[in-house]
Amino acid sequence: MPLDGEYEPSPAEWVRNQVEEYESSGGQRGNTLRDTGLPVVVVTTKGNKSGKIRKTPLMRVEHDGEYALVASKGGSPAHPVWYHNLVADPSGVTVQDGPEPLEVTVRELSGEERAAWWERAVAAYPPYAEYQVRTEREIPVFLASPRD
Repeated sequence: MPLDGEYEPSPAEWVRNQVEEYESSGGQRGNTLRDTGLPVVVVTTKGNKSGKIRKTPLMRVEHDGEYALVASKGGSPAHPVWYHNLVADPSGVTVQDGPEPLEVTVRELSGEERAAWWERAVAAYPPYAEYQVRTEREIPVFLASPRD
């Protein structure tokens, strides 16, 4: 079941445009990060303060039907806003990797499991390694697993 609530598009124009293009084409367009050719998925959460539906394109890091959601924010010292949405409601999340969103439950990874998924994330999007060097915080990695 899709998340209920009022959708509030991102204040960032490029994010709004990419989400609209991705969703209107069933993932056929708007499915790469700008001009890099690297694939993205659209992650939908519910705002932890506003309660509004939020949609964020993230790098596609998939393995055996599960997805890593990397809260890099380009190596910023602060977590991205959507990080707090995942922490507040880990079962109120969808990942769209193609025509239909997939209902998932997320959990933040640590230890060896985080290390394995971090390696996959850097292989999918090498700038993540540089982002980690830029910040003192350990960049959070969440695992999004399909709900039964």
